Formats: sequence, structure tokens, C-alpha cells
Amino acid sequence: LFGLSEAFDLDLHALDVRWKALLKQVHPDQHAAQSSADKKLAMQWSVRINEAYQRLKNPIQRAAYLCQLNGFEIQAHQNTSMPADFLVQQMQWRESLDDAETTDDLSLLHEKVLHEKKQLLQQCQETMDEHSEWGRAVELVRALMFIERFASDIENRLDSMGER
Repeated sequence: LFGLSEAFDLDLHALDVRWKALLKQVHPDQHAAQSSADKKLAMQWSVRINEAYQRLKNPIQRAAYLCQLNGFEIQAHQNTSMPADFLVQQMQWRESLDDAETTDDLSLLHEKVLHEKKQLLQQCQETMDEHSEWGRAVELVRALMFIERFASDIENRLDSMGER
């Protein structure tokens, strides 16, 4: 749809440019003189373009999509097994979140989590684009999904303390 290469390391500027061009093509003003069926089709394409754009713009959703394109489903809800060291790290983070009493404690934990997310995203790029190791990529995506939810928990806690 966007005419971009199927890679994790995506040119986000090119994605934005192509997204805007596609939306311009299906904009209601371009179809004002057409039939209601054509207008409806243009609206459906608009929705599809926006959904695809959001999926590609988000690195975790993009990674999951690439896994799926290569025949590897994430199955995050059915398969929750994770490596032991990852689970230990998550338990430690959860304890740190429970024990955090100040915004400084939460901010420090948030920085650690975002640093881990950044490292896993880099591993995704290498695993997918350089090695095409899709089984390993699925593990990384599932870990990233957990980290994303945990980072959200920290952000919600910061919000409740009035610090964001």
C-alpha cells in the first residue's frame, strides 16, 4: 500500500509523505461528484490507509506485522511463556514499582524500562532486517509488548501523582 520495503528499519519520513499522498487521493473532496458507492469506497480506503499508517508508524506493531507477514504469529494472548531471565527482570521491576514512593523513584524506573525497550527495538531491527530470525523476533515482540504495558503502568502512576 505504501510502496515501502518490508523492513523493521523504516524511513518514517517516507512513510509520512506517502501517507499524506494516499490520503489526498481518497479525500472526500476528490470524490464529491462521484456516486455514493464511490464515496463509500473512498472512505473505506481512507480508513485502511490510516490503520496501515498507525501500524507501520508504531515500531512494536510494525514488528508484529512483519512477523505475521513472514508466517510467524505473535499469539501474545495464547502464548505467555517468556525466558526465565526476562521474567525475573519483570518481577524486579514490578517490585520496584510497588515500592516506589516518590516521583524520582518512578522516573528512574521509567528510564530503565525505556532503555530496555530501546535495546530490544535495536535487537528487533537486527533480528529481522539482518538475520531474518523470525522465531526470535516473535520473542522480542512479545517482550516489547510487556514492556510497553509496564511503561504505561509507570506513566499512569506518575500521572496520578501529578507529575506528567
